Amino acid sequence: MIKSGDRTFQPLKGKSMAMIFAKPSMRTRVSFETGFFLLGGHAIYLGPDDIQMGKREETRDVARVLSGYNDLIMARVFAHQDILDLAKYASVPVINGLSDYNHPCQIMADALTIMEHLGGLEGVKVVYVGDGNNIVHSWLLLASVLPFHFVCACPKGFEPDHTTVEKAKNAGISKIEITNDPAEAVRGANIVYTDVWASMGQKDEAAYRYERFKGFQINEALMKLADPDVLFMHCLPAERGIEVTD
Repeated sequence: MIKSGDRTFQPLKGKSMAMIFAKPSMRTRVSFETGFFLLGGHAIYLGPDDIQMGKREETRDVARVLSGYNDLIMARVFAHQDILDLAKYASVPVINGLSDYNHPCQIMADALTIMEHLGGLEGVKVVYVGDGNNIVHSWLLLASVLPFHFVCACPKGFEPDHTTVEKAKNAGISKIEITNDPAEAVRGANIVYTDVWASMGQKDEAAYRYERFKGFQINEALMKLADPDVLFMHCLPAERGIEVTD
């Protein structure tokens, strides 16, 4: 509806959403705020200086107060436990805008993009190359409910959470592979996906990570191993020349 330019569809008219940004982001703020506005609602930005859950005020109190003023809470946080606590104590729905464990909205948007370009997810080989982080966890969780082929290629010691991997495999819906060989992983890939090697809060580990991730850069040589019509995706922001070449 939004893409069509139709502004008459406003199911959120008169609704307000509190957006907690313990961790700043351009894309998350703009997408949520714009989307909520175009659907008739009003979004309220609360940055790190406005709200400090667990420090200046207990998370349960934040959840209860914001629930009293708003119809919805979106939170982009560092610790996943903050999302769980907000959901536990809030009386309105809570959306996970990002945590150190997963990034569900990002992957739902990416999956929709793939469906728009390829016509669906079934039979699609999605290969993630890089750190087995929150992005990978969300791909794995998606693979436990929708059928596609997901491969994660990462250095030893940087694999995704074992419990999440097993959950996706045990669901028996998608083919799941975890490997330390990026070249083998991308063979025949329809989608090649990556993320930064050192996320926000890990910059003190950057030099160490850059050394460990050598050979996992997305470049022309690696992409040539994929399907001829392969699409490249990155959740952004990107460090050009590090995890991906120009």
